Amino acid sequence: METIALFLQTADPQTLALLGLGGLVLLVLVMLLRANARAAQSIAPIAQQMAHLGQSVQQLRGGVQHVSDAQANAQVQMIQTVETRLSAVQQQVNDRLSDNALRQARALADMQERLQESLNGSTKRTVTSLTQLQERLAVIDKAQDNITKLSGDVLGLQDILANKQTRGAFGEIQLNDIVCKALPADSYAFQHTLSNGKRADCLIHLPNPPGPIVIDSKFPLEPYEALRNAETQEQRASAARQLKAALRAHIRAISEKYILDGETADGALMFLPSEAVYAELHANFSDIVREGFSAKVWIVSPTTCMATLNTMRAILKDARMREQAGAIRSELGHLHKDVERLGDRVGNLDRHFGMAAKDIAEIKISADKAGRRAQRLDNFDFEEIAAPSAGIGEPGDPANVVPLGRPES
Repeated sequence: METIALFLQTADPQTLALLGLGGLVLLVLVMLLRANARAAQSIAPIAQQMAHLGQSVQQLRGGVQHVSDAQANAQVQMIQTVETRLSAVQQQVNDRLSDNALRQARALADMQERLQESLNGSTKRTVTSLTQLQERLAVIDKAQDNITKLSGDVLGLQDILANKQTRGAFGEIQLNDIVCKALPADSYAFQHTLSNGKRADCLIHLPNPPGPIVIDSKFPLEPYEALRNAETQEQRASAARQLKAALRAHIRAISEKYILDGETADGALMFLPSEAVYAELHANFSDIVREGFSAKVWIVSPTTCMATLNTMRAILKDARMREQAGAIRSELGHLHKDVERLGDRVGNLDRHFGMAAKDIAEIKISADKAGRRAQRLDNFDFEEIAAPSAGIGEPGDPANVVPLGRPES
């Protein structure tokens, strides 16, 4: 079309008029055909390029399709992986939740158990405390009863000490306990009647000298009680005079009744069942104590009486040992003979042991020689077979030489 336009522009008007309209049309057709031919020639590479481009597009479309399929597969795999991981995570979460629930349940059960044990322990401790409290209350009640009973016993003791006979019985019972604990049963007698018809509270059988000694357990308690209860100086002086007079009379009575020549010792004991009375006498009435020493009447308390009785027990033990001295000497003689006989038998046994030791030494020598001979035989030392001894003799002894090839006789 551009060629036709160019032709029309360059042609002169006469040519155009000659040609006319038909020629013009023919010309246009020819020119169009030429133009189409040239266009077809020029379009062929483009068509080829378009074909190549179509193939590229097809390849691109296949690649895109492949990429799309790959992306779809990847997406499907990713979705499956995500779903799998989500399932695993969900399972783990469920497992952890289950474990947490179990642990919480166990912890709650343990806490409930500990709480129950604590409550049970608290209940048991409370019950134990209440039981102990009841026991202590029972002990307190029992102690209260004992205190009440002891108060009654104290009142009864006061009544006993107020009566002379019961007071004497109380002193005798206390003296009986002390004597029984301190001396053997065959060394004393209670309520023993002497040759003068007087009955002693206790008689200790001591050897001569000093001989049997009497212990009296009676004591004038009324003057001492009056002295303790005195409120004024005059009452105290009067009670002291009465106590001294009663003590002198009691010491004189003991000396006259219980000190008999040839039958008892040259002294007697006056037992006081109270340490307080004994301390009062030695603190404020030392002259009465000295008068008792002069009359050979020794005043003792429970403590000093026990010490005196222990001394008497030593005396009795020494006297009995002297009595048994002959039997002891005889037994010692028999023991000496037994020891000598034992020494002789030990000497005989020692000689037997010496002989046995000698025999064992000789046996060891023979065993050593036999061992050396067996070792030589084991080592095939036939050259030296004639050298060692054959018995007890020493090596090299001609009597012990054994020829080769001939057994030892």
